[in-house]
Amino acid sequence: MRGPIRRRRRSAEEAVPPSKAEQPEVEPSTFGLRDLLSEATAGVLQRPARSALTALGTVLGVGTFVAILGLTATTSSQIDSRFNALTATEVTVEESGADDAKAAGTVFPADADRRMQRVNGVKAAGVYWTVRLGDGVTVRSAPVAAGGGTDGAGQDINVVAASPGVFRAAHPTLAQGKVYDEYLVDSEEPVAVISSGVAARLGITTLETHPAVFIGDEPFTVVGIVSDVDRKADLLLSVVVPRTVAERIWGDPDPQEAQMLVSTQLGAARQVAHEAPTALLPNHPEYLKSQAPPDPRTLRSNVTSDLNQLFLLLAGICLVIGAVGIANTTLVAVLERTGEIGLRRALGARGRHITAQFLAESGALGSLGGLVGTSLGTLTVLGVALARDWTPVVHPATVATAPLIGLVTGVLAGLYPAWRAAGIEPAEALRR
Repeated sequence: MRGPIRRRRRSAEEAVPPSKAEQPEVEPSTFGLRDLLSEATAGVLQRPARSALTALGTVLGVGTFVAILGLTATTSSQIDSRFNALTATEVTVEESGADDAKAAGTVFPADADRRMQRVNGVKAAGVYWTVRLGDGVTVRSAPVAAGGGTDGAGQDINVVAASPGVFRAAHPTLAQGKVYDEYLVDSEEPVAVISSGVAARLGITTLETHPAVFIGDEPFTVVGIVSDVDRKADLLLSVVVPRTVAERIWGDPDPQEAQMLVSTQLGAARQVAHEAPTALLPNHPEYLKSQAPPDPRTLRSNVTSDLNQLFLLLAGICLVIGAVGIANTTLVAVLERTGEIGLRRALGARGRHITAQFLAESGALGSLGGLVGTSLGTLTVLGVALARDWTPVVHPATVATAPLIGLVTGVLAGLYPAWRAAGIEPAEALRR
């Protein structure tokens, strides 16, 4: 009896399930970094054409971002240099409009050019104004002349009275002849300087015949033909005569019309503008006011800010388009690979593993687009700079940041598809 009972007890004990402590441990599923990178690379290379088109949006966005910042910095430096070369060295002095100044007539003294030359930093200075001709007074090359109107009607052309310093400040390019100097002005010689365009209108082709222009009935010998000027471009549309001759024939200029053009050394414009009224009229400096150029740094910062705001908006739009493209393609990949995802879940893959895989794939596409876009944007800046003979300016921080922007764009674009993939149930996926 004891034997069989003992055996039955042993069989019963064998039938009892082991306790929880005695159950074998199940190893948790792991998904290391190496596995993650290999799976993401396989997912990207599985459909290379689709991956390339998906990354194209990020390429355009990041490339535009780099090109915009580089071209903005490059053009800003060019604007700054050109501004310094011309506008930053130009000062204009005019009457202030005070009642006493109006009563005094023209407030610029006869030796205004010489007075301004004594100011430190001044390269050249001259007084000018537009002559008020009477009604019906026109300009012609001769009483009867081809080009000036064979009927003697003449041309309606502006006449500007100017001192010799105006030409030195405007820096003209002469096609023929020369500009008048202080000797011709002091001796009140009736001479004139015209531009190539005015000469063509009046039918003057050469100075070898000593041509003359008639302003009304007053003859002026043409001593020079100007093809271009660096400053005061309206001189190219006028007949320029000496100041002393204009005062003798037509009288003093009307109040508020006479001005002085001053060319300065680089960096001296604001100081010259401050000292000019006192240098010209030490007894009444309030009769004059001077206009100095704005600070070039302010101009550059304003231009750079405007360009950055406009073009960075375009770059942001391109990045959004790229992100939408990555999100759409990743979501389609999730739907197409539902069976694969379900099988992986059934074999022990957890939701976070699936999420990490799809985020890695979208991040890889974004990084690839960022690298290619950075290269294309940098090459664009170099190409434009070489074509325009500029100095390319690309900040190292821009080049270093741009690929990271592509990575962040890809990761953000893959958040929703990865979340959808992680929520797929294994049993439901395997039924499809």
